[in-house]
Amino acid sequence: MTVAPSPDQSPGGSADQTAGPAPVPADGRALGPDVAVSVAGVLKALADPLRLRMLSAIATAPGGEAHVGDLAALAEVSQPTVSHHLKVLRDVGVLSADRRGTSVFYRVAPVYRTAVTTLLDRFAPAVADSGRVATPEDPGAGRWTELHGLADVDRELGRLAESLAARIPGTSEDEALRVVRESYTALARRGGIPVHLVALTEHFARQRLADAAKNRTVEAPGTDPDHPPQVLFVCVGNAGRSQLAAALLARSAGDRVVVRSAGSVPAGDVHDVVRPVLEDLGAPDDVFFPKPLTDDAVRAADVVVTMGCGDSVPVLPGKRYEDWVVGDPALASPAGVRAIRDELDARVHRLIDTLL
Repeated sequence: MTVAPSPDQSPGGSADQTAGPAPVPADGRALGPDVAVSVAGVLKALADPLRLRMLSAIATAPGGEAHVGDLAALAEVSQPTVSHHLKVLRDVGVLSADRRGTSVFYRVAPVYRTAVTTLLDRFAPAVADSGRVATPEDPGAGRWTELHGLADVDRELGRLAESLAARIPGTSEDEALRVVRESYTALARRGGIPVHLVALTEHFARQRLADAAKNRTVEAPGTDPDHPPQVLFVCVGNAGRSQLAAALLARSAGDRVVVRSAGSVPAGDVHDVVRPVLEDLGAPDDVFFPKPLTDDAVRAADVVVTMGCGDSVPVLPGKRYEDWVVGDPALASPAGVRAIRDELDARVHRLIDTLL
């Protein structure tokens, strides 16, 4: 007599031990139809080069607002044409407007601020940096990510931790190993080219351990430590503005000021248009690379300068906070990059005057 296999058995008669929950169908994973229509409407409104330039100019303007006269300089078009494009962005809710006398000022609507920041600080630079396709013959183009890894990463990280524990007073080997491993993982998660990942880990972990050691000294009761002022520059990707500001401060102040930079959502690498400027400033590759923001870096800083990511930075007592509204060099023309560099340089010199 032939017995049919039960539903939980394979045709060969053995139970299928690997069967799991049924996969969720595509219509259960995709955007809902109504949401898709709404999102598509906003994306259609944004899908115009001039509107994107206007949006970036408004988002980075002093006070976060601009009027038609300011924006007309972006292109050789009439003010009515500028007003039309601004109306399109208003109609989908991305911009809000406020009339003062005879002028109308535009700003990013509060509900869209985070989304616009993500668009300008993450998505747009990624598109700008992907203009060339990397190959093994030209690994400098774009982002070639073939891993030139180590045969035994754990062994290298262990040696690195031992070395850092010996070099940084008050640091135990256990603390050093924990910070080294965390730093390696955090830098690996950024993406980008991992060729020198262990070397970058050494620099990042050394900064973190030095900040932790400073914090222990400063917070110890009965101590009156004498440290040079420490400045932390923070932007979203730590791939443009904060890197330039840190390089400019390091060049002008030297070892009179301790300089740090970080990103609330660090990018895989410094933006292509920024790297030549950093090289002109004499910035070494093993110092100016995107790094994640840490609590110890904020605690160790005397001055924290944010650039479009203030909501991501902890507010601690006794710290001086500044917010610099500066355009993103990743989205600028060569002349625009130079103008941003010059603006940051002027701000850095004013900062030095208050520190030294």
